[in-house]
Amino acid sequence: MRGEYKVPGGKLVAAEVEVVDGTLSVVSVSGDFFLEPDAALGIIDVALTGQPADAKVAELTAAVVYGLQRAEADGLLDAPVTMVGFTAESVAIAVRRALGHATGWQDHTFELIHVGPQTPAELAALDQVLAEELAAGRRGPTLRFWEWVDPAVIIGSFQSLRNEVDAEAAARYGITVVRRISGGGAMFMEAGNCITFSLVVPASLVDGLSFEQSYAFLDDWVLGALADVGVTASFSGLNDIASPAGKISGSAQKRLAGGAVLHHMTMAYDINADKMLEVLRIGREKLSDKGTTSANKRVDPVRSQTGMPREQVIEAFKAHFRSRYHTVDGDLRPEELARAAELVETKFANPEWTARVP
Repeated sequence: MRGEYKVPGGKLVAAEVEVVDGTLSVVSVSGDFFLEPDAALGIIDVALTGQPADAKVAELTAAVVYGLQRAEADGLLDAPVTMVGFTAESVAIAVRRALGHATGWQDHTFELIHVGPQTPAELAALDQVLAEELAAGRRGPTLRFWEWVDPAVIIGSFQSLRNEVDAEAAARYGITVVRRISGGGAMFMEAGNCITFSLVVPASLVDGLSFEQSYAFLDDWVLGALADVGVTASFSGLNDIASPAGKISGSAQKRLAGGAVLHHMTMAYDINADKMLEVLRIGREKLSDKGTTSANKRVDPVRSQTGMPREQVIEAFKAHFRSRYHTVDGDLRPEELARAAELVETKFANPEWTARVP
């Protein structure tokens, strides 16, 4: 059995394994990584041999680390071990994938959805609906781009409404406030000024990955898409992407019972920073030391660095995703729209939900 894991920003690790009586009887690790000394590769294979076939990533990682440390201590290696482009943990993840405990991108067909404008509450509701549909086995993995007309602030599931949003400023600008089901920070969104998408995948795709690793793993294609439009970017902190010119985007995630992962990202295309700072209270604190006080100041990393219309950037993103993963065009189903409408009425447009953390 063979499994592969591409380290975000690093190299590909492959593992071929055989299992006898519930244990790893043969393990062969390979990849385009860098490893010194050469003999360390055989030590990794030996360290994994005999491990239980149901071992977790942490256990397999510990076995690799211990095996290499023991080999160094016993003088079996003529130099200290150096691993470049991969880690003991990435080896463990590749083994888990070989054993069928995890899936890879190429094991799935992704449905790409990009429909016309919807209300902010409908967009948030559809995140929950599509995740529930995947968990129930009625839908496969889905990439959905958002379109909307009304300006909005989408706050994280656990954020305080009054601490995050200036209610008077939001009312003055006609901004709708919606609480989503994932954690993370507030998203200030105006039609045409943001690029937002949601990715719904099975939990098997991120099996063995920590939350931090899963953010980078699920967003790795975004770095490639940005490069296609001329933006050099990298991961920043837990869930952000930044370029030398500053932060570009932030992601949020929710793992649902039943085995679905909701992962979404909002990217600043051309944001009115003055308006954002009036509406978002926390934003004033975060940006107070960045000189964002001049009139008509804008946060426009994608527009200014690409010179491309928003629609053209989105099409480039779609093309990049299709080039990497098996993708088919899709649409929202009548029953999904009906369920979303129900959730808008009972939850996402309900003041009780919006203010559940006052």
